[in-house]
Amino acid sequence: MVITDLLERNARLYGSETALVEINPSEERDNAITWRDFSLIENAMPDAPYRRELSWRDFDRRANRFANLLLSRGLRRGTKVAILLMNCLEWLPIYFGILKAGCIAVPMNFRYSSDEIEYCADLADVEALVFGPEFVSRVTPIVQRMQKVRIRFFVGKNVPEYAENCLELMGYCSSSAPPVALGEDDDAAIYFSSGTTGFPKAILHCHRALVCSCMTEQAHHGQTRNDVFLCIPPLYHTGAKMHWFGSLISASKAVLLRGVKPEWILRAVTEEKCTIVWLLVPWAQDLLDAIDAGKVRLSDYYLDQWRLMHIGAQPVPPSLIRRWKSVFPHHQYDTNYGLSESTGPGCVHLGVENIEKVGAIGKPGYLWKARVVDEAGNDVQGDEVGELLVHGPGVMRCYYKNPEATAEVLKDGWLYTGDMARVDGDGFIFLVDRKKDVIITGGENLYPVQIEDFLRRSDKIKDVAVIGLPDARLGEIAAAIIELKEGVHCTEEEIGRFCLDLPRYKRPRRIIFDKVPRNPTGKIEKPVLREKYCGGRLVEEQILS
Repeated sequence: MVITDLLERNARLYGSETALVEINPSEERDNAITWRDFSLIENAMPDAPYRRELSWRDFDRRANRFANLLLSRGLRRGTKVAILLMNCLEWLPIYFGILKAGCIAVPMNFRYSSDEIEYCADLADVEALVFGPEFVSRVTPIVQRMQKVRIRFFVGKNVPEYAENCLELMGYCSSSAPPVALGEDDDAAIYFSSGTTGFPKAILHCHRALVCSCMTEQAHHGQTRNDVFLCIPPLYHTGAKMHWFGSLISASKAVLLRGVKPEWILRAVTEEKCTIVWLLVPWAQDLLDAIDAGKVRLSDYYLDQWRLMHIGAQPVPPSLIRRWKSVFPHHQYDTNYGLSESTGPGCVHLGVENIEKVGAIGKPGYLWKARVVDEAGNDVQGDEVGELLVHGPGVMRCYYKNPEATAEVLKDGWLYTGDMARVDGDGFIFLVDRKKDVIITGGENLYPVQIEDFLRRSDKIKDVAVIGLPDARLGEIAAAIIELKEGVHCTEEEIGRFCLDLPRYKRPRRIIFDKVPRNPTGKIEKPVLREKYCGGRLVEEQILS
């Protein structure tokens, strides 16, 4: 089976049912398109400032149209086609059209600068680029430099002179499936690593890996056709995409919400009758803070059908989940661990039945195996810390054009994740930290995640990141960058007193009150913090003795 088979099945069996909904609460749509703009597109939706939807039949037809457009331009099996779009109703039909043509989809981070777009396009050998109005100012300066990119399709109004009107051209293409035979071993997509530990690497996946992700997601969260998934994170990332794969395999509706304000999330859950919501840690915190502050009232919304809240993409503070359960006691909760190299989330997951193990990332997921090993490759014993390894059908094929980096992380079929972990007596895996983030101070290993989890227990702290800073005597010291809740005052002395319950060697030696930067998938951007504070001026810093 290939991933496009599932879309074609849904179109055949459930064609008139809603597949996707796009909600744009901000109504900032001056440059947005609607399907009515192009009358040749079948079943055009009326112009709407807030909501658009797409049936499974039209989803599949539009994917076919885009596939046939690519083939009409001479693109061949294995050609790389980049997607540079914000979440929108066009995103997934374009993605599936690329796959149906036998090409390789290359989703790009919507935060990329011009230089990063150019770098990633060159690294992945991209020959065609699909982009939206939000990226014109970044694409224009590099058009002439991207020599390999010979085709540029624009999704929106006011088409730049160096691009072509994608949806208008699609309207002239056949809506029938293209005559391209696909196999599960065929290359399907290149995703880029998040770059939190360096410049992005190109991660190559085949169709088998994508199908594995569908099966794993449904096995973990039991999606049926009656579920409605609220998708907020960016679709370019494996996390959002592979969680949506649970909707694909179950032929259930998904809602793409363009915005993260708490009232928008609750309104979308109410109006679309969402049953499953995947949140990132900052969004869950913001929603709870808004409830506590009285900025939103739960009585204004209908949330009884909301059955599951799950979080992934970064370590989840146990205190956050305890707080969430106190507000939403009827919710099932799950956390998912994964990497882009393992086709996103689910190679390890907690399981909704294991709420008493909050704090763990869980056990090996459906179709997956996991180990925690020492430097010699032996399984750790007891409560020892080692590197987490995973093995399963969703492991990447390779880092594209980077055999050295591939050999470092793929050994005998096992993916070396670079994450440090321990296993408790019940077999549950607890994430300790990134291998590269471990702080060695005076010969002792400090794991920043443990210190961050402790500090988040403070009711004054909104977010925190712990990094190592150079120290002449100890080698490194732990520095805590603390983002306070809105309107809250706190001093370094208060933080020092709060940390007295930590072992002395784990207490942060430096406190910095500042904003904690996170990427679009919620991961703390620690390289940004190291660059800012290891050589530059510190903001409101104090050294704690």
